[in-house]
Amino acid sequence: MGETLPPLDIDNGDMTATPAPIVSRPDREGVAVRLLKGSAKKSYEPVVDIDWAAPLADDKYFLPPQMSSLYGTRLWEQMSVQQRIDLSRHELVNYLSMGIWFENMLNQSLLRGMIRSSPTAGSTFYELTELGDEARHMLMFGKAIRRIGVEPFWPTGRHARSVNTMPFIFRGPMLWIAALVGEEIFDALQRRILEDGQEVQPLVQRLMRIHVTEEARHIQFARDGIRRDVAEMPLRTRWILANLHGLGATLYLKNFTRRGLYQRVGLDGAAAQRQARANKHFHDVQKLGFASLGEFLEELGLMGPLARRMWKRSHFL
Repeated sequence: MGETLPPLDIDNGDMTATPAPIVSRPDREGVAVRLLKGSAKKSYEPVVDIDWAAPLADDKYFLPPQMSSLYGTRLWEQMSVQQRIDLSRHELVNYLSMGIWFENMLNQSLLRGMIRSSPTAGSTFYELTELGDEARHMLMFGKAIRRIGVEPFWPTGRHARSVNTMPFIFRGPMLWIAALVGEEIFDALQRRILEDGQEVQPLVQRLMRIHVTEEARHIQFARDGIRRDVAEMPLRTRWILANLHGLGATLYLKNFTRRGLYQRVGLDGAAAQRQARANKHFHDVQKLGFASLGEFLEELGLMGPLARRMWKRSHFL
């Protein structure tokens, strides 16, 4: 049992033709190590850190009313308080459903990228930590949706095919841009929920507190990744990257104001969608969500003319 095995003598043959793993840059390593320490000090386990058995309050919203896509519209004025609360319930579930889709896509992209990364690099260790965080977030969102008692908004048909294709597109610098588009907008909205949370369900406040705390590290890692990559990027790649992220604006607007969302609460889906998309109050919510990311993209010269037009057309700028 205590015998020491001799080292294996392996003939690599033609294995030298296989690309060596990419080793993370030293400066990137420092960021990864710092974030790893932060993860070790403050991370959560939603299964035990949230009281899933606590009753939901009948008179509390699931989003601050001012964040509703219909707040301030003619339809909103015609709705009872209970109808408004019910709308907030479905809008929250819509946000959480979108969060699950995105974190699923991000995890797939991170795993694909790790095939070419050194398994001993600090950046790989942090990416694995982020994978664990995102898996727990998907579980947390799923349990919240089940606790709230509303069916998730799940992609089907062509939409599902598009979602399944995205992990193959999110590679290299595009992965970090996609991560920021997916994380920063939701992060800003979640911080708004925490700031204006007096009318919001305690379950939702706890969920947002956990997600904001852990996503702050993910955002730092993605920002550091794109900040370092952009300096070495060919002009053509940079132009594509600076404009392609504008597609996120259309995706967000379409999903934030889906007709089925309004139909679930007994409203005319087409009329509600029109009023939501023309709603200046909701435009302010969208601009708040995009403000920090927009400033960062401008700072790096990654707000191209096509992307700017798309974000403006969808009322994020």
